[in-house]
Amino acid sequence: MKQIITVTGMHCAHCAAAVEQSLCALPDVKKAKADHEQNRAVITVEKEVPADAIRKAVEDAGFECGAITLKKGLLG
Repeated sequence: MKQIITVTGMHCAHCAAAVEQSLCALPDVKKAKADHEQNRAVITVEKEVPADAIRKAVEDAGFECGAITLKKGLLG
């Protein structure tokens, strides 16, 4: 299962790495990939991570968190 997060304020690969590191520290997050060009991050999770925890992790990394979408199933 994946959660897709809109992240604003990332300008480079270093910014994306900071977001990834912060998100990977959350419980149940197996993998995080941030893309500064698309202004988003995708986390692979064991179970859904609460939006407030995701929002705090992104903000703690120094960026703004927007919409959070849950993707389930084979393609998600």
